[in-house]
Amino acid sequence: MKAIGIIPARLGSTRLSQKVLRPIGGKPMIYHVWQQVSKARLLSGLLVACDDESIAACVRGFGGKAVMTRVDHPNGSSRLAEAAAALDADVIVNIQGDEPLIDPGNIDSIVKAFQDTPGEQVVTLAVRKSDRKEYENPNVVKAVVDASGYALYFSRSPVPFFRDPEEGVFSYLKHLGIYGYRRDFLLKFIAWESGVLEKIEKLEQLRILERGCRLKVIETAKDSIGVDTEEDIVRVEQELKNQISGAGSF
Repeated sequence: MKAIGIIPARLGSTRLSQKVLRPIGGKPMIYHVWQQVSKARLLSGLLVACDDESIAACVRGFGGKAVMTRVDHPNGSSRLAEAAAALDADVIVNIQGDEPLIDPGNIDSIVKAFQDTPGEQVVTLAVRKSDRKEYENPNVVKAVVDASGYALYFSRSPVPFFRDPEEGVFSYLKHLGIYGYRRDFLLKFIAWESGVLEKIEKLEQLRILERGCRLKVIETAKDSIGVDTEEDIVRVEQELKNQISGAGSF
């Protein structure tokens, strides 16, 4: 089975201008993402799908592979699909370009799920948390799954709702924005019209559930930091320093 990792990267960013090129510890963020993903053992290849030559030049400058894609893609999945359409691969792993501390083991977990279960079409990850601030944060997406680990719903709202929190231990699943797709499924999924729930929540994965398809959610112990603000950059830089000193929290 051939699994290719693709990092969609666009120059424009609503909350943090040109964030994939922003320096973190003296290196552009996309460099850190590439270095982490390159440690995954089960990927057969890795590339950055970008919309600007400055990103491509940066990636090629540190020895990575970059392909140019259209500038008018509405989201990362659409950019991913354009790059995937030209590839000979069984599985495509969508890796966020703004997670410089992504754990390579998480990527391998996704690929292994396809190896172990040939019928899986799409797989994602979630980490169990008990942080109430993140639970109530609409930028942190929560996942609700069935007894077999398949998604029932994803929401920006705090779900599930704990009516009697004193009766049990408070925990929930924080969704991590990494996906694995069978290549053929990805190309079909991206052609579907957006559903009502997707438009309401602004979550692309709900399009899959609204179509009645199963989406496997694997629980991992490894969290990640998505960079959207200047504060996030400071947090990542501190974590990198902690890892060098052996005091990393991830």
